[in-house]
Amino acid sequence: MGENPIISLQNIGVSFDGEAVLNHLNLNIRDGEFVTLLGPSGCGKTTTLRIIGGFVRPDEGDVFFNGQRITDLPPHKREVNTIFQKYALFPHLNVYENVAFGMRIHKKSEKEIRKTVHEMLEMVSLSGFERRSVHRLSGGQQQRVAIARALANDPKVLLLDEPLGALDLKLRKDMQVELKRIQQTTGITFIFVTHDQEEALSMSDTVVVMDKGFIQQIGTPQDIYNEPQNAFVADFIGESNILDGVMHEDYLCEFAGRRFPCVDKGFAPHESVDVVIRPEDIDVMPPSEEYLTGTVTNVTFKGVHYEIIVDVKGFKWMIQSTDYQEEGALIGLRIQPDEIHIMKKSEYSGMFGDYSTFSDEMEEDLALSEEVEREE
Repeated sequence: MGENPIISLQNIGVSFDGEAVLNHLNLNIRDGEFVTLLGPSGCGKTTTLRIIGGFVRPDEGDVFFNGQRITDLPPHKREVNTIFQKYALFPHLNVYENVAFGMRIHKKSEKEIRKTVHEMLEMVSLSGFERRSVHRLSGGQQQRVAIARALANDPKVLLLDEPLGALDLKLRKDMQVELKRIQQTTGITFIFVTHDQEEALSMSDTVVVMDKGFIQQIGTPQDIYNEPQNAFVADFIGESNILDGVMHEDYLCEFAGRRFPCVDKGFAPHESVDVVIRPEDIDVMPPSEEYLTGTVTNVTFKGVHYEIIVDVKGFKWMIQSTDYQEEGALIGLRIQPDEIHIMKKSEYSGMFGDYSTFSDEMEEDLALSEEVEREE
């Protein structure tokens, strides 16, 4: 991976109808990286992708490609190819002609086109499909033709806008593995947009978590999961128990009415903080004075583990455990120092991480569906 960024977005601002979509966004992407822009719908991730592709011009700020300013360059002059969610294959052309299309425009020789098309189809596991009509392909095959077509133009950067959105779960999983392999084989920089956390974590070298037009955190999948910077990131990536806490001093925090040793430091004495504890990091123990103790209010079987909601003095915790617990049982929760993660307070504090909504929502949904049935 190159050290200098291949793409650099500097102080980008974009508004649509007076609504700010991106606010002073700065982002550097290194050559050869698989970068995922991750966030809920409306967070600005697709707009960011479209700015890199040249489909949206920022109101302020600049786009650089290998150190050259390209803010004013139209899409077809950028060494960037985009794969949209609606693959946009040419229905009247067969697989071979779809993949060859860009090279024909660039006046490549037939010999070169033939060689490249065969290489690309081999790379996406579609050798032998050259003459097949696009109509006779499955969604996953169409997706792979779109990738082959984009790669045939030898782009330096490939932009992928939720390209797996239309596929069913099993095919999505296969395509995730496939895309990662293609990216590693070609060494091309991939910039991928998704709202699917699992997809982001399983494929990327770097994840950029966005919300409300701001970058909330940039890091490896492991960083983002294990060291979330605020309550939004902690909640968006995986399940989290997020509690109000106080850092009394380095390595000592208080939450849920008790003091706990932890591994965090560098906070002001008695600073108010957000505390994150992942559901899989809590050990279920017999109830005792030594541990937080609560009542099991809900148990859901998830295949590998049980998802257990536990009421500790009115705060509902989520625990993931391979051991079944009875509803109504009194249990202890053991939390080791290195399973406690301390975050600065943010605008997202107090919004997430208490699973009382979990059971209320279920009950409301149930009441609603019964009501609908009565009306029918």
